[in-house]
Amino acid sequence: MTNTNTRSIASASPFSSRRFLSEGTSEEEEEGATSSAQIDPDVLENVKDPFLQTMRDRGFLFQCTNLKDLDEYMSSSDGKPTSAYLGFDATADSLHVGSLLQIMILRHLQNAGHRPVVLIGGGTSKVGDPTGKDESRKLLDDDLIKKNTDGISKVFEKFLNFGDGPSEAIMVNNDDWLSGIKYLDFLREYGTQFTINRMMSFESVKQRMSREAPFSFLEFNYMILQAYDFLELNRRYGVKLQLGGSDQWGNMVSGTELARKCDREQVFALTAPLITTSDGRKMGKTEGGAVWLNADKLSEYDYWQFWRNTADEDVIRFLKLFTELPLDEIEKFETLKGAEINKAKIVLADEATTLLHGSECLVAIKETVKSMFKGKGTSTESLPRIYVSSESISEGVKFLDLFTELNLANSKKEVRRLIQGGGAKLNDEKITDENAVLTVADFGKENEVTLRAGKKKAGVVEVQ
Repeated sequence: MTNTNTRSIASASPFSSRRFLSEGTSEEEEEGATSSAQIDPDVLENVKDPFLQTMRDRGFLFQCTNLKDLDEYMSSSDGKPTSAYLGFDATADSLHVGSLLQIMILRHLQNAGHRPVVLIGGGTSKVGDPTGKDESRKLLDDDLIKKNTDGISKVFEKFLNFGDGPSEAIMVNNDDWLSGIKYLDFLREYGTQFTINRMMSFESVKQRMSREAPFSFLEFNYMILQAYDFLELNRRYGVKLQLGGSDQWGNMVSGTELARKCDREQVFALTAPLITTSDGRKMGKTEGGAVWLNADKLSEYDYWQFWRNTADEDVIRFLKLFTELPLDEIEKFETLKGAEINKAKIVLADEATTLLHGSECLVAIKETVKSMFKGKGTSTESLPRIYVSSESISEGVKFLDLFTELNLANSKKEVRRLIQGGGAKLNDEKITDENAVLTVADFGKENEVTLRAGKKKAGVVEVQ
């Protein structure tokens, strides 16, 4: 990485103007805490640990407590891997692309010889993270949290190697220690380590208060529980580093301070920037809804298309963040202009899809692309698919229902607009009647038909 790029990353960091002081410390200790929260450009440029180099060079590193000490610890000559964790609350039965940046960080961590600890928030999901929310999250019951935990857990096995080895990943659930907490004992032992003054200064709290939205005491406790997670993980598994998004910075620093105050243990926090697209949209959200990582919620084809439709301005950045292509190969794409940038988009789509779903699905995806856009072939293998009974087809099934069930539109109202605009098709024929139904006659001699929404979205209805 060049010196210019190193300075630009450092100048974008909020460290130079932000102080984190610990209650009960001397003035000298407070000054030390302040300096440890700043990224020195020289330290950033000269980090020795391969993981930290990757974070810097590919654009993952945004904030870090005492980067110099962290680098020395992670690159120490004893060769012992550093255990680092990232937390994922079980608020849905699948993660979406917005979580992919964090999963890639864990993958890079393991590739550099360190140990990823995946923390499933079975306990904190009962409280709900208020960060970035205008209103309280819906409270989840134990059964739904269990269902969601099972749903999000399986994606990590596609990116990480789990096992008992020194650098093999482990998965833990904070419900194991949070659910057994005795409230009064917890308050007496740890409540004194947090001040309302400090907690009110966190950006996530200030944003919520500025919206004049109700902020329950339940949610206010979330930051304490997150800090306590770090303490427990350090005690149980020797975790030295918490990873996360920059919106979690205040909670993460609280965790480092809690470990220092309670156990005199130095631990670290490192954040990545919150990723938005060039048009300002939050990563992982599209007009068609969330871009889910589980194949049962979003087909391999639609996932590939999401990356293929990346804006020109985002391609190089996303190649660095969401693929493992070497940086020198990515640099070659930077000179592409006009229609040639589509070559880079296809590489991005292929590489990102391979990481999640495996390379085998690319053959079917490419055949489907040819079928849909070039008039070659008839493969529908990679398209999203629903099944209907012969009895229901004999009675007729409304296209309004089929389009929404295939996630080709978010609502029936949207399907109506699609039909009115001429963008809804049955095979290659336009659907002109908003109240039309799919019948046996539409299948002819086949047992499936293809519904199309515009030029780039399609799905299959198959009779069983």
